[in-house]
Amino acid sequence: MVPDGYYYALALAGVAVLVGWLGGVPWGLPACLLALFFLWFFRDPERVVPDAMGAVVSPADGKVTDLSSVLMDGILHTRISIFLSVFDVHVNRSPVEGVIREVHYQKGRFLNAMNAASAEHNEQNVVTVEGNGQNVVFKQIAGILARRIVFNKKVADRVERGERVGMIKFGSRVDVLLAASASLQIKVGDRVKGGASVLAYLSPTLERVASAGVEPARQGAL
Repeated sequence: MVPDGYYYALALAGVAVLVGWLGGVPWGLPACLLALFFLWFFRDPERVVPDAMGAVVSPADGKVTDLSSVLMDGILHTRISIFLSVFDVHVNRSPVEGVIREVHYQKGRFLNAMNAASAEHNEQNVVTVEGNGQNVVFKQIAGILARRIVFNKKVADRVERGERVGMIKFGSRVDVLLAASASLQIKVGDRVKGGASVLAYLSPTLERVASAGVEPARQGAL
């Protein structure tokens, strides 16, 4: 459970008691039901994180709504867009292990997260993680209902694959941008779980291939 759930629920429980005391029990029921909703909404289930080399896991629960090619800094990338409805778990996780190289918060609009324009124009937090010689970018994008993006890490922090890094409150969207050479494991319409579903596998970098070849040689020399 994310602590925010307790704060909202306790406040609404207080309202339910006060309204029920002043106007009768039935009048307090809506606030009581809303308190229960917040306890459910801010759930934070444990997940089994895949340990396969090069795996990129989903940073959030939701539905894959778009797979497309985009240019970023003049280089072609694959963009995976995931829509989070108000019924999904909204805790966000790091898609890969590595070091956070950049965090950029962008103020903007609150278009429907299903709208393609939201990827560029909505309020969002853009995070770059470097791991095994490759950069993976993921965006926490606010939607119509989302009015607060939470990110708990900072530049130079190390994160593990599937580690909790923040959340977006209420309906929203998360984009993941990968090297165009990544091998996708999902398709539009798939439902994914944060930290557990593999979105893609990154191709090995030259550095990793070289180090993999050097190690056996060293062992043989011994």
